[in-house]
This record gives sequence, C-alpha cells and structure tokens, in this order.
Amino acid sequence: MAKLSQEDLLAQFEEMTLIELSEFVKAFEDKFDVTAAAAAPVVVAGGAAGGAAEAVEEKDEFDVILTGAGDKKIQVIKVVRELTSLGLKEAKDLVDGAPKPVLEKVNKEAADKAKESLEGAGASVEVK
Repeated sequence: MAKLSQEDLLAQFEEMTLIELSEFVKAFEDKFDVTAAAAAPVVVAGGAAGGAAEAVEEKDEFDVILTGAGDKKIQVIKVVRELTSLGLKEAKDLVDGAPKPVLEKVNKEAADKAKESLEGAGASVEVK
C-alpha cells in the first residue's frame, strides 16, 4: 500500500460525511487504543481578567462567621449547637471566642439560613 501524504488524507476526510468521520474516529481509537480528546480552548490575556472577575462573583461556597454573641449569649449557643454537631462546651467556647467560623464551605442557601438563625438569636454574623 502506498503511503498517503497529509494533504491526501485531508482530501479524503473532506469527502466524508460527519457520520462516516465519526465512525472512522471510533475505529481509529479502537485500533490504536487511544482517545481523541478535544483541544483545550486558548484564552486571550484580556479575556482572562474578565473571566476571573466573573468567577469571583459566582462563588458557590460560603463561610458563616460569628462576629459577636450579643446580649442573648445562651440563645446564640443553642443556635450554634443546632447548626453544627458541637457539644455544649464546644459551642460555648466558639461563641466566647468570636469572631470564629460557625460553618465553612456551605452553599448560599445554607449560609443565608444560618445567618438568619444566628441574627434571630441576637448574634452578629458575617458571610464570606
């Protein structure tokens, strides 16, 4: 069999339908035990800065930080125990040592719910 040049191969591929080309790729992968992966897109430096700013805005993990217990410390301790699996002493130590994180890497909904509960008990809370 005569060796085909790269141009000859490309000419043959141009004549194929997408289904024929897809079948060829599958056969090629099976024959040579390889996988045809799509090339990663190249990002232009100017576009990367804009993409990084969007990624920060679309954050999906939040930390709920207790910044102060307020006047109703016992109520805050109870809420901390409800939100976490901490025992009474650990929850009290957390509240006494504020500012400290109560929940870490939770979704937006859980962070908002925890903030609402803690503020309802009289604590001051920050979500980051």
